[in-house]
Amino acid sequence: MKLSRSRLAAVGGVFLAAALIGFGLVHILVAPVVPPVVVRTANAHRLLSGGITAHIDRLLHERFPTSSTRPRLVALTFDDGPYPVETPLLLDELTQLHVPATFFLIGDDTKLFPALAQRIAGAGDEIANHTQTHPANFEALGAAAVRRELDRGAATLEQYVHDPAIRTMMRPPHGRFTLRTVEAAQRDGYHVILWSDDPGDWRAAATPSAIDAHVTRYATAPDIILLHSGKINTIQALPGMVARFRTAGFRFVTVGELLRTVPLSQILHPERLRV
Repeated sequence: MKLSRSRLAAVGGVFLAAALIGFGLVHILVAPVVPPVVVRTANAHRLLSGGITAHIDRLLHERFPTSSTRPRLVALTFDDGPYPVETPLLLDELTQLHVPATFFLIGDDTKLFPALAQRIAGAGDEIANHTQTHPANFEALGAAAVRRELDRGAATLEQYVHDPAIRTMMRPPHGRFTLRTVEAAQRDGYHVILWSDDPGDWRAAATPSAIDAHVTRYATAPDIILLHSGKINTIQALPGMVARFRTAGFRFVTVGELLRTVPLSQILHPERLRV
């Protein structure tokens, strides 16, 4: 039987779709591609375009663990706060585990609990900018409004602590951003710090074991892990998570140290490892 060109294309499309589904590429192609960082000198449009090359790179990252020889460095990052209950518990746990971290603090929350921001700094942890008011619609803000949020947030934090990262590193509230907001932050002198792994610890259903399992399953070299400082389950997940990373030969660092010691190309294209 001779098949028409259109029928051949249809049959081929069915087999291709089945292959993509089985291989996991359909999920990857509809998922957003998030670079771990957008440094202030980077071409943000290229990094955030989400082209096919980036999608394929994400597929390889998610599906194929390697035995990478890259430096095994992992940066734990904690968004929001400080909070009067959870932040002291988190700091106690990090101190006990001898793990440094990077805290993206909100200006308004820091005004309420300045002593906690000072305790974070006193513990040797890094403090960066998470805006003044943590607007829910950050991705919709114009460039001037983005700059106001960052400038006000930095000014508030600097009333209580002194860390160069306050005016050089930021993370968009709720992880929401557009090319416009990223470029506005870059023009204000900021590296935009995103992540290589988001275990979804902000979800109500995120148990300590689920957070731990996700983070260790998707470990990369290097790794920037997105966590939140107001979650008890996150604090409870830390001992097991830290132990697994250390057993696999990882060292914990701040984001600032990661940027200083690892080539940007390796940060932008992390390699997945078995942990």
